Amino acid sequence: MPQRARNLAHRIAGELRELGPRGWVRLNAAFALTVNGQRTRVVFSDDQQRSAQILPPTEVLALVAEHRRLSAEHGDPWWRLELDVTAAGELSVDHDYGDEPFPTDQMFGPQDYLADLAAYPREDLPMWLAAYLRHDDRQSRDPRQAAIAARADRESGYLPVVSEDDFPTFPLLWSRWAAISAAFVAVGSEWGPRVLPSFGWFEGSRRSGSSLYLLPGGRAVLSGGVWNAPELVAAYNGRAELPRLFAGAPQWVANPVLNTRAAGGLLTFCYWWERGRWYRGESPAAAGVAAAVPGIWTAATVTEVISGLVAEVPTAEQRAAVAEFVAAAERSDVTRAVLAAAFGPTADLDAAHYQLTLAGVARLGPDPLPESEAIDAVRHHVRTAGEETPAYPLDRLRAERLPVGWMVYVPTEPDELVIDRALYYVADDGVVEQTTSSMPTSAYLPGLEKRFRQRHSQ
Repeated sequence: MPQRARNLAHRIAGELRELGPRGWVRLNAAFALTVNGQRTRVVFSDDQQRSAQILPPTEVLALVAEHRRLSAEHGDPWWRLELDVTAAGELSVDHDYGDEPFPTDQMFGPQDYLADLAAYPREDLPMWLAAYLRHDDRQSRDPRQAAIAARADRESGYLPVVSEDDFPTFPLLWSRWAAISAAFVAVGSEWGPRVLPSFGWFEGSRRSGSSLYLLPGGRAVLSGGVWNAPELVAAYNGRAELPRLFAGAPQWVANPVLNTRAAGGLLTFCYWWERGRWYRGESPAAAGVAAAVPGIWTAATVTEVISGLVAEVPTAEQRAAVAEFVAAAERSDVTRAVLAAAFGPTADLDAAHYQLTLAGVARLGPDPLPESEAIDAVRHHVRTAGEETPAYPLDRLRAERLPVGWMVYVPTEPDELVIDRALYYVADDGVVEQTTSSMPTSAYLPGLEKRFRQRHSQ
């Protein structure tokens, strides 16, 4: 910036300092301009974080407009000018050319920016601003548009790309998304993905993000945007066509299940899952969208992401506990015990478990029954039935853990031979089932598990 502009910035700062209330220590002033619009925000604050906002006089606004005209003499004029001033006279100046989206209160309507571009033509616009001015709802796909487009694709014989190696199968992707969501919640992070029933979303720290919708019939839609994607930069600056993200898509791929970026023309990918496969139109392959989705690529990837949340330098034991948690999520069988082992007692296990419950990957039914309670349940069962005998001493009961409960019995002595000795199975919901030792556990267990799952399937 030439010396004249620097001198003018100091003059603007000096004029504003004179307007400050008693006791102010910092001034932040932001000016957004186009050829026919101006928005200002001037805020003074003190050392107790109290603030006061003022409206600058027309003389200061005229100086700001002159500063922008000077900047236009040496290249593209700035869109926003921001000054930070201290009571001691320190000044920093930021000329904002739109590398990042403008604050909402300093945005103008498209017509204001178009008028400014007519006065000050630019070779390229930042992607977000170019999309704001030029997307023309071309990424919108309401249900009627979706049906018309799907029929046209069928009639022309157009087929989407079969996405063989881009993403895990949907069931695995959903389970891993839920596991990472639960992990971020468990450690109290505001970042990371989240899940709701049939819906997941993710917003990265660098403006990329995505959403995942589960639809009836085993179908799903994954869509989102990578910030500053080169294909959108080229398209909105007139050097290429906008990618046909929905080419070959079925009619149920429509606005209600698309990432909200579609409304502003910032969608860069759309995948859909049906008949056990992923499909896409002119979306990039998975490597091109990695910044916009959680690290769901493999179980090892998920384990690595979560282990890094658990500890800065996770131990082998912590990694093993996290790996078991990820495996349980993939089986849709996460228990509170598995959660506690992975994240420790200080984590927010209730909130993490709720994420898993919403996603349907938490174990259905109660947590594992303690061994002592299983033995007490058998004692109560035997005594209530009037079957207690000296030959079957209840004080000698033992229990062995099974996937959904316990096997409880009185062990035999080394030289004792007993046929059809009473044997009890206690499920984790406390239901007691009686059989005998003549029925092998391997034959009985599948029915026990099936009955337990049926009791807790709703």
